[in-house]
Amino acid sequence: MGETGREALRAFAEELRRLRQLAGGPSLNTLVAVAARRGRPLARSTLSDKLNAKSLPDWDFVTGYLGACVAYAEQAGARLPAELTDPGRWEAAHWRLLAAADAARADDRLAAAALAERGRRVVAGSASPPTSAPAPFVPRQLPAAVRHFAGRSAPLAALTALLTELAGPPGTVSVSTIGGTAGVGKTALAVHWAHQVVDRFPDGQLYVDLRGFDPEASALSPAEAVAGFLEALAVPPERIPVGLAAQAALYRSLLADRRVLVLLDNARDADQVRPLLPSSPGCLVLVTSRNQLPGLVTAEGARPLPLGLLSPAEGRELLSRRLGAGRVAAEPEAVDRIVAAAAGLPLALAIVAARAASYPDFRLDRFAAELTASRGALDAFNGGEAGVDVRAVLSWSYRGLDPAAADLFRAFGTHPGPDVSVPAAASLAALSPAEVRRPLAVLTRANLLTEHAPGRYALHDLLRAYAVELAVTTDSANLRRAVLCRLLDHYLHTAYAAALLLHKHRDDIDLPAAHPGTAVVAPADRDEAWAWLAAEHRALLAAIGLAVEHGLPTHAWQVAWSVNTYLDRVGAWADQSRAQELALRAATTAGDRDGQARAHRNRAIACLRLGAYDEAHEHLERSRQLYAELGDRVGGGRTELNLGILAERQDDHRRALDHAQRAHRLFEAAGHAQGQANALNNIGWYHIQLGDYPRALDYCGQALVRQQQTGNRYWEAHAWDSLGFAHHHLGRHRDALDCYRQALGLWRETGERYYESVTLMHVGDSHQAGAEPAAARAAWGQALDVLDQLGHPDAALVRGRLDATSSAPQ
Repeated sequence: MGETGREALRAFAEELRRLRQLAGGPSLNTLVAVAARRGRPLARSTLSDKLNAKSLPDWDFVTGYLGACVAYAEQAGARLPAELTDPGRWEAAHWRLLAAADAARADDRLAAAALAERGRRVVAGSASPPTSAPAPFVPRQLPAAVRHFAGRSAPLAALTALLTELAGPPGTVSVSTIGGTAGVGKTALAVHWAHQVVDRFPDGQLYVDLRGFDPEASALSPAEAVAGFLEALAVPPERIPVGLAAQAALYRSLLADRRVLVLLDNARDADQVRPLLPSSPGCLVLVTSRNQLPGLVTAEGARPLPLGLLSPAEGRELLSRRLGAGRVAAEPEAVDRIVAAAAGLPLALAIVAARAASYPDFRLDRFAAELTASRGALDAFNGGEAGVDVRAVLSWSYRGLDPAAADLFRAFGTHPGPDVSVPAAASLAALSPAEVRRPLAVLTRANLLTEHAPGRYALHDLLRAYAVELAVTTDSANLRRAVLCRLLDHYLHTAYAAALLLHKHRDDIDLPAAHPGTAVVAPADRDEAWAWLAAEHRALLAAIGLAVEHGLPTHAWQVAWSVNTYLDRVGAWADQSRAQELALRAATTAGDRDGQARAHRNRAIACLRLGAYDEAHEHLERSRQLYAELGDRVGGGRTELNLGILAERQDDHRRALDHAQRAHRLFEAAGHAQGQANALNNIGWYHIQLGDYPRALDYCGQALVRQQQTGNRYWEAHAWDSLGFAHHHLGRHRDALDCYRQALGLWRETGERYYESVTLMHVGDSHQAGAEPAAARAAWGQALDVLDQLGHPDAALVRGRLDATSSAPQ
């Protein structure tokens, strides 16, 4: 580590010591004991490492450390400074620590890169290259470039000139805005050039479609975009902070001293772009937009690059590359007419070229005559520029479709995006997935669809607008409504089936029958269900909004209910909150009290994850009231369990226990065995937090028997782990290990990798407490392997355990 990194770590350690001194200066042993009583254990070796600037901070450590300091000061009757008593300031302290840590990481990244380069130069047969810490994740997000890119020599030269500005003043970044009308090739230019210069940006390339001018889907918010970038930079969901400002700050920190190309496509305005700008001179940002974005030019010094239509020569070059130089040279007059009719718009020329390529024996003058005769205007999408006219090309291409492909194209206008799977397309067309593949292939060949990933299709926004126009003028309102209902039925019924595979003991909901012609996917297992939900994540969220917009409230709240478990487990809590907000609105409008109660409770879960405890409490209280009015004891019991979790988050374990006991009484009155078992385990867990380990063993033991009786293997594993944790605290390490082994077998059976790693950490802790350091290290090593595969931040905690034992005297 360089001197800058060491200074940063020393500053971090000094900050920890200062906070500890403000609390009255407890010893390390005292802090460990206080933290254990609070249920937030801190290892003395970890504390020592951090106070001696040997390891970096994480949020769990900061909250545990500061919480222990506060608890100690309160016990001692000390007068507490505001920065310790206000948890809201803890996050600020954490960010100060992270800033120091990131400076250290910057030096480490440079060292790792240098070692890696040395390793690449090692001659075969020589000594192995030096080892180093893993290099930071390098994102490669650029879309595929256009294969037949033509022309644009001047804009390409202008972009290349930006490379000379990369070494700008500290804290600045080079920005270029590529502006022009829809379909003019802004994205094609940016992506083509970006691929040519990737070697200048070894730390990666980031890309996002901001959907600033999507006619159907709403524009991507800066918060959504920066969250996507953090995910691309391998930041685990649970480590992404709440709020755009904090997320943008973390994004800038991760890009500090790195050379990354950032492509922001289809931006609406400067406000959508600003939070996504890094502050590192080594980075370069390309922004494409139909607007000129003068705000970025004025305030951020962006270099504007207006992109006009293709010149006639460039249009001919494009056709020559697509159709072959010989065919184009044989009919120069027809080529000129095609180029003129296409108005120099690359999209229009690409469609004409695709049509001509499909009929290699036809003369080009036939296409030129048809194109000229069918000229028109896409009124809503002409970009305000005379001569930009794609309706003639689109209508001509559409008229060449067979009836099945034409029907499917019109139906595509109903889909909210961002892309469409084969089963979703089948539902739009009322065909089977096998039958719909042929019209999909026809549309793809005609450049009316793009298969941007295997089995997933997307439309350019102009094409979507044209599909909507055709549907309105061609199809009846009843037919369009039927298309919409089949699409929503596809997402609802498939999402519901996937949800039950993720959490098969969820309480059932009554789905409306799917309309004839709906293609419902039946995932075979949990992995397949997870993959489907991940692929349809954005489409499902859009489907909820579509259902609300078109007055289908049951579809809205039931799709939201079906995706709730998935969104919660992947940490997409902002999406979860928005989905449940829409669900609540829909259920309230329909007067559906069951839907309202479920949406309130699920919205509260998202609020819990996001730390909005007051809002979570409001939703849970309303849910509890609705369940009471409905006489639904099971729903009320589940709400009481959530209220207990809320109380635990607020360190009120006594209140948490009260809620768990109320839940048990409700489940018992309802005769709901599964709910009773869950409540018993929670009761036992809260007794562990309160230090009553014998009673915890009793309750968790009862929970285990009930889980085994109901066949819930997933929650049986939770019960075994809870029992092991109680035995561990009682010093019964052999008994604890027996329980943990049972839990591990069930985690592996159910495919739950994260909790497998948690139990492995517990196994290691019990071996360590039982004076078996080799067995402890083996268990921690297995836990580390799982966490590294998951990319989970808890891996740092396990490495801390391993580092501490490796340096301890044997």
